[in-house]
Amino acid sequence: MAVKWAGLVAGALTLSACATQEGGSVLPNIFEPAPKSAVEALNRYYEDVPASALPKAPEGVPLPASDAVISRILVASCNDEELPSPTLAQLATEEADLFLMIGDNVYGDRDGKAYAINEPELDELRESFADLATREEFIAARSKFPMMVAWDDHDYGANDAGKHFPFKAFAERIHETFWGLDGEDVGAWPGTYYARSFGPDGQRVQVIMLDTRFFRSDLTPTDEYGAEGKERYIPTPEGDPQDMLGSEQWTWLENRLQDPADIRIVVSSIQVMPTVHGWEAWSTMPKERERLFDLVNSTGAEGVVFLTGDRHTGFIYEERDVLPYAANELTASSLNLSFADESSERDARQIGAAFPPENYGAVEIDWEGETLSLILKDSEGKTARRNDIAFSDIGVD
Repeated sequence: MAVKWAGLVAGALTLSACATQEGGSVLPNIFEPAPKSAVEALNRYYEDVPASALPKAPEGVPLPASDAVISRILVASCNDEELPSPTLAQLATEEADLFLMIGDNVYGDRDGKAYAINEPELDELRESFADLATREEFIAARSKFPMMVAWDDHDYGANDAGKHFPFKAFAERIHETFWGLDGEDVGAWPGTYYARSFGPDGQRVQVIMLDTRFFRSDLTPTDEYGAEGKERYIPTPEGDPQDMLGSEQWTWLENRLQDPADIRIVVSSIQVMPTVHGWEAWSTMPKERERLFDLVNSTGAEGVVFLTGDRHTGFIYEERDVLPYAANELTASSLNLSFADESSERDARQIGAAFPPENYGAVEIDWEGETLSLILKDSEGKTARRNDIAFSDIGVD
């Protein structure tokens, strides 16, 4: 991957000398040391791109107050901004305390069906976010729900890309500027991970948005392209480097899992629990997947539930024995890029059949009844799949 991207930034050293600030001089700082790499030169250039050149989402609804009780969260992924999104329009008619867009919120590496990558200026990514900002269904959801967001590969800027994507610093700035995160804590560190908590003690919901792109090491390509269970990737061999989150994000996550909370919604743009397929997922890095479960165990974090996207198919999973309580996951995908009506995929952890038609998800928390429900809803808002979970089954007293 690193070799692949190196040739794409060969002219970056000259770009840094041409960058201008809004209203500033075209002359480079002659006292600044020369960049040590093309990527470093690109990053200097990106720093001088004026904020006015970056798209911004319409004004949104503030997040709930820190003491607000959360009882309903909507979740969705995989939204092609070039296409109508009636499922997003349906989602916008719902009532909820929070809406999570958890990756592939635009397809910024594609123009129509053609890939538009290898652009140092990330023109297509910027255009995609600008297009999203004008979509009526997005405006309706944005103006109604407080939102938290994560990115995946297509709103990162390149299909299946990880830490060697050379334009990632600029992609992060585009992401954080669009979503209004540039002035918050997440805007102060590399990567797009952040967390927020809501509700009083006994009813506190923590939402953790992971970044599975910025720091992720390379995946291991399949040795049998298209074969069932090995479609694109195979698990990284024992002894080879595996890193999904990067050391700083891992440390941050360990700390967040020790924050006080009753229900913890852990958002990963890619699937966590299933191991039956060969698409992007935590299963491509078995040691990192095990590390995630071990971290939940070692921190004593109760009430962890995973929300994921990416797959263009909806799923619900449950598994015993990997956490001190039942591990649960809802995969909500996609809003407007369904590729099938049915799927034969069946993981041992899976509850019910897969649901490939357009969909979104809901997390319903019944504080009085002490239950949490993971729900998949179809394009008309009807329940397609559901798993009702007792608080006691996820370690919540």
